[in-house]
Amino acid sequence: MLISGLNWGQAVVFIQPATPKIYPMTVSRIVFAPETTAAPDTCIICGLGSLGQYCVVNLKNFGIRVTGIDLYRPKHWEVSQLDTLLDQLLEDDARKTEVLERAGVAQARAVLAVTENERVNIQIAFAARLLNPKVRLVVRSAKQNLTQLLGQELTDFVAYEPTQLSAVPFTLAALGEEIIGFFRLEGQLFQVHRRVIAPQDPWANSRSLYELYSRSRKVLSYQSSTRPALPEELYLFRWDPETLAYPGDTLITVELQSASSFNPVATATPATAKVSGWQWQKWLRWEHWRERLGEWWEKGGTHRVALVVAGLMVTLLLSGTLLYDLYYPDLNFPDTFYTTMILLLGGYGDVFGGLERFDLPLPWWLRLLSLGLSLTGIAFTGVIYALLTEKLLATQFQFLQRRPPVPTQGHVVIVGLGRVGRQIATLLQEFRQPLAVITSLEVGNEVLPQVPIFSGTTATLLPRVNLATAKSIVTVTDDELENLEVALMTRESNAQSQVVIRTFDPMFSDNVRRLFPFAQVLCANEIAAEAFAAAAFGENVLGLFRLDGRTILVVEYEIEAGDTLDGLILAQVSYGYGVVPVYYHSAQEQTTKTMPSDDVRLQPGDQLIVLATSRGVQRVELGERLPPRHQVQVQKAMNKDAIFYGGNVIAQVTGFDLKSARHVMERLPSTLPEPIYRHQAQRLVRELAKAQVTSRLVPPSRA
Repeated sequence: MLISGLNWGQAVVFIQPATPKIYPMTVSRIVFAPETTAAPDTCIICGLGSLGQYCVVNLKNFGIRVTGIDLYRPKHWEVSQLDTLLDQLLEDDARKTEVLERAGVAQARAVLAVTENERVNIQIAFAARLLNPKVRLVVRSAKQNLTQLLGQELTDFVAYEPTQLSAVPFTLAALGEEIIGFFRLEGQLFQVHRRVIAPQDPWANSRSLYELYSRSRKVLSYQSSTRPALPEELYLFRWDPETLAYPGDTLITVELQSASSFNPVATATPATAKVSGWQWQKWLRWEHWRERLGEWWEKGGTHRVALVVAGLMVTLLLSGTLLYDLYYPDLNFPDTFYTTMILLLGGYGDVFGGLERFDLPLPWWLRLLSLGLSLTGIAFTGVIYALLTEKLLATQFQFLQRRPPVPTQGHVVIVGLGRVGRQIATLLQEFRQPLAVITSLEVGNEVLPQVPIFSGTTATLLPRVNLATAKSIVTVTDDELENLEVALMTRESNAQSQVVIRTFDPMFSDNVRRLFPFAQVLCANEIAAEAFAAAAFGENVLGLFRLDGRTILVVEYEIEAGDTLDGLILAQVSYGYGVVPVYYHSAQEQTTKTMPSDDVRLQPGDQLIVLATSRGVQRVELGERLPPRHQVQVQKAMNKDAIFYGGNVIAQVTGFDLKSARHVMERLPSTLPEPIYRHQAQRLVRELAKAQVTSRLVPPSRA
């Protein structure tokens, strides 16, 4: 959950679904597994490609036994020494029941079907469920409707699409540091912000961190500008809530926004670049024509045919003009040129049927050449008609749906328009961020009609997207080397822009991060694998975003009697497990709260959504709460009413039963019977003071 060595920084978040609940990827609702029915600690991963290998690493970090199944042992492990992490490796077809039985599916906690074939993944899930009705199924699939239907019929079934999971981190990395993440819950928009306190900021020198809490905001992390962070302060909730916010300090907050006022970033207005008076001269330069001809050739198909035929026609025109000029010196150059042109336009009869100048005998080879010119011209005319017809059909009345011009500045350039690229573009449009896209594929006008898209070779197209004034460039093609090449070219043109690189190989990713620190290197499968691994513990992962190299999950819990969250107040959940509750629904009262109070007590049937790291998810699963270490000594009460209200405050803030709280107030001075967490203790001191009760915080060493 959002803790465990967490240093808040660059981040990202996810996709808005069409359903009322936010499901940025294909996901079915899952119920938290009760503690009384603990599952075995073995997981089976079917498919040891890139995603499968990262899933192995994540599960082994949790101390889980992992069995891998693949048709063939990979010749090259993307994750070094991965075979040593596997407790068992089977080279066989995971769809076979006997193979799953050998892997121990009957005792397994979960089966992760993560091959690149969706049909195979579904077949593996069916076979595993028939062998073990209680096994958790985590499937890689992009068929959203099918997996939602399967989730309704099958228990403990969840499906994700890695492409959708990784699109959001790329999106917010491109936006910069203003917004670390965003997500929607029940139609309500939450944003995660990085805020550097300015001298004129209303929070500067006047507000303690706990005073920034409200029904629409929580402080996630704090970093002082005057001293480096201590190791324990890199964890969530390890900062002192009574610290004043000073200029230069950095705060990370999660805030509830109004969906109607969603305007995450200030965007530059796209504008058409003015054409300077001297730019017409480029049409006289050979470099310009060579670039344009190269673009046509790269498009392939009929464009290449047109270039070849055009070259042939120019050659025949020059050759025919030269031959007629040499054979008939009495004809001037314009006559020989126009005669050859008439022949190329199919006018053989016009030249030799009525032109008296050719009353002299004409050599057979020249007459044959003239006939060849006419036939070639007729073929060229057919090619011209074909190109015009194709253009008219392809544009689909493009004059009515013209793409906008390239923004002049402050825009994001996306290189690569595959599944990830399209989702990034869609999300950036939701942020009202001006865009320009470069792709090697031909795309129709129905694809991102409000975005300028250029098709062709990336290197030749980069100058056309105003790269020097772009805010950031996101290169997400399927070729790692091309992504790196584009990043380096961007660095030469615009050293101030954000550069986001998509990679696949972990060794390559690590090397690029070290050699080129200016770039943000995101490995798509590494990001998605954390969600798959967390899903193996039975949680419903609604989305994720990146934060200083860590993946933060948005996790949904439905509380059942006897599980590790049942009966706890949210203060114990937040500070004990290191998570951030952002949404709570009471099953008993049928009420919903965003940014719920620490005093809320969880009951069976309640729904809770938190921000968490994958390590935090495991802590909740295993019930490994951090121990409370702070005590509060209640010293005196001003009157009898203060004694009464003081007992209520203690019970409310600490979660103690009311009898124990009253016992403390009746024997002043007295210390709480059990330690509590620091944020709880400091809040208790403040609330008791409001009730006219004097108390003080006892440091852990003296408690």
